[in-house]
Amino acid sequence: MARIIPKRTLEDIRFRNDIVEVIGSYITLKKAGSSFKACCPFHKEKTPSFHVNPQKQIYHCFGCGAGGDVFGFIMQQEGVDFTTAVKILAQKAGVELNLEEAESDGIDKAALYKLLGEVAQLYHNALLERKSAQNAREYLELRELSGETVKEFLIGYAPDRWDAVLTWAEKKKYKHNLVEASGLILKKDNASSRGGEYYDRFRNRLMFPVFDEQSRVIGFSGRTLSDEESAKYVNSPETPVFHKSRVLYALDKARRHIVENREAIVCEGQIDVIRCHQAGFNTAVASQGTAFTEDHVHILRRYADSVCIVFDPDKAGQDAAIRTATLFMSDGLATRIATLPKGEDPDSFIRKKGADAFKAALDSAYTVIGFQINTLSERENIGTEIGAMRVAKAVLATISQSPNAVQRAKLIQETAERLNLPTTALQDDLRHMMRRQGNRRLELRSESAVPEQKQTPKEEIELCEHMAHIADCAELGTIVRSYLPLEMISDVHCRTFVEAALQSQEKGIDIQEALRNADTYSSELEQLAAQVQMMPTKIRGEEFSHADAVKDLVLLMWRTKLTHERAELEKKTDERDI
Repeated sequence: MARIIPKRTLEDIRFRNDIVEVIGSYITLKKAGSSFKACCPFHKEKTPSFHVNPQKQIYHCFGCGAGGDVFGFIMQQEGVDFTTAVKILAQKAGVELNLEEAESDGIDKAALYKLLGEVAQLYHNALLERKSAQNAREYLELRELSGETVKEFLIGYAPDRWDAVLTWAEKKKYKHNLVEASGLILKKDNASSRGGEYYDRFRNRLMFPVFDEQSRVIGFSGRTLSDEESAKYVNSPETPVFHKSRVLYALDKARRHIVENREAIVCEGQIDVIRCHQAGFNTAVASQGTAFTEDHVHILRRYADSVCIVFDPDKAGQDAAIRTATLFMSDGLATRIATLPKGEDPDSFIRKKGADAFKAALDSAYTVIGFQINTLSERENIGTEIGAMRVAKAVLATISQSPNAVQRAKLIQETAERLNLPTTALQDDLRHMMRRQGNRRLELRSESAVPEQKQTPKEEIELCEHMAHIADCAELGTIVRSYLPLEMISDVHCRTFVEAALQSQEKGIDIQEALRNADTYSSELEQLAAQVQMMPTKIRGEEFSHADAVKDLVLLMWRTKLTHERAELEKKTDERDI
């Protein structure tokens, strides 16, 4: 059964990690009265709207709505779950958790991370020290990868043996089920139940460790050093810690630079990424042995506002670039595609032409539509009616994936200019396409309006703003408990916040801790909590207090409820009379 982190430990970690110091280690904070402010790290802005309150130990951006406590900041900044955020802050504060991540399948993830990290070092040492790794060293020299780069990416060599990892793991007394769960060994076909039924997955290969966002080794990609091997690359299988659809190679090294630049360079392979980093393009990442997925896009979205895709210039690379760009567009990212000469990839191009030439290629990257039209124009004769129709249809299918009206308008205009077609004709075709697809992201006034999302009642937000001061005004709890049934609060997040405020008063804990205990805890709830706690107080002087304001709000909510019930009764009466 999974174990939990004791609440007292969580509070100890929270207490030892001052939110100003933690956030200040990521961005520059400036004093502003009793709080601190900065430009938000989670969206682009010129005027600072990101505030940190050292008294309440929370942050809130009045621009994008991001907010929470120190755990919430680490979760959003690092793109990790709550447990991982706790571990990061525990390590930072020197607090020992004394917990093991025991999974239901019996695999201890902490031990798995340790095993994989040690094997990565084992492979790295083999590359540097073994005579049998000479071919691997020569290959790296041929590819002009420096010793510093080899060390930074912990590149290694898997010996040409069937039992190198098996023998090592036995000496280190690692349990067999853990080694098998790591994906480093395979079971032989038709093997007897007696010894010798397993063998190493990676043999005589150049090894590229795959790190997660916390710089932990989670898997490997092995490149063959033999012409006889049928598979050029062999990757780790899915394991309890490695899910290739959620892994971006080198993101652990690139994410800080991506946050600073707000743009990521997306390549196809590890060598391309490593070459980019060695040449100073530190925002480069790649998918791990699979096509880009929505999960990959969501991961990058945490750090970047835009991406520049640099794939191989062959037909497969061009098609993959358009598919990948469409995924990024559908998630709202500005997307460009850079082109390289035929037969080149980022690795070979940088080695031959240098970093300046590669930067020029990035700077002159096309929009998605520009790239798609260029590509399709080489395959279709756009001077003919049928050729223009085919290209226009493919381009409109791409444009339809954008959720941004401004972006769609600009891409339509670009398409019209490039294909020498009327803008109105393309707009009409796009409308028809969107209707057929049932895609409701395009806001067409001629169509039925999409039902608006239910807005949170203003009085419920105001109630939360006042309940945030319950520690300073004990009367608030009495008023709400006595006169306001919580089911009258229609918005679930507002209702949960009020419940947390009451609980904080009853148990003598802060609201943030009470919120963490809520069954409906979510990032939306955390943002609401930060918002209402960071709002300037609406109370001025002693003539009108928080208690007076809450009394008025409770009366308003009862009046609204009774008015609604009366209207319903009158409606039913009228229907009966008819």
